[in-house]
Amino acid sequence: MQLLDSSAFIHEYHTDEPTASIPAVKEELEDESALRFDAEEGSGMHVHVPSDDSCRQVEKAARESGDLEELSDTDLRLIAAALELDATLVTDDYAMQNVAERLDVDVDVIAREGITEEREWKFQCAGCGRTFDEQKDRCPICGSDLTRKNPA
Repeated sequence: MQLLDSSAFIHEYHTDEPTASIPAVKEELEDESALRFDAEEGSGMHVHVPSDDSCRQVEKAARESGDLEELSDTDLRLIAAALELDATLVTDDYAMQNVAERLDVDVDVIAREGITEEREWKFQCAGCGRTFDEQKDRCPICGSDLTRKNPA
């Protein structure tokens, strides 16, 4: 089964496999893309609502990888639905791919190249330069903003 992100409807993704999505994806779509969602649903696409437990599991994985701030609630729910349905997540979103990889969820990309490796982001203070493993609102040492940084 393939679980479709909004980019699948925007880019007119086609597959012969069974499909699924979540209600929040339809809410993100406009015009023809929303009509494609309706058509896919009318053709048998399963619309799934993931459990709160699965959403918390995905949120934890996203926090650990440093991707949480990059993901919307819809993104988190899509990954949770893919996890529950043992589905392949169809998305071009790199942060979603990174978290999916961490949770052993298969991913297919649409219009871009997919990620080549899983990353655990670091956060660096713009003021004092210290690095932290977790995202914080401000640097606990000097109070400056933190920026996400590639750990490599």
